[in-house]
Amino acid sequence: MLFLLSILLLNILTSVWAYKDAIRKGNSKEYAIVVLIGTLFFPIIGLIVYLLIRNA
Repeated sequence: MLFLLSILLLNILTSVWAYKDAIRKGNSKEYAIVVLIGTLFFPIIGLIVYLLIRNA
């Protein structure tokens, strides 16, 4: 139970970080919300995709 809670917390924290990073890099709020939703619902794949395209 504690493991699942830790995974959920990690997912939320990485999603919030990706959202704030997208805003900080000067992207629109709509783009940042798409990043947030993508990383929340597809945690590993969403984060990898975001990390690949964030500097493009």
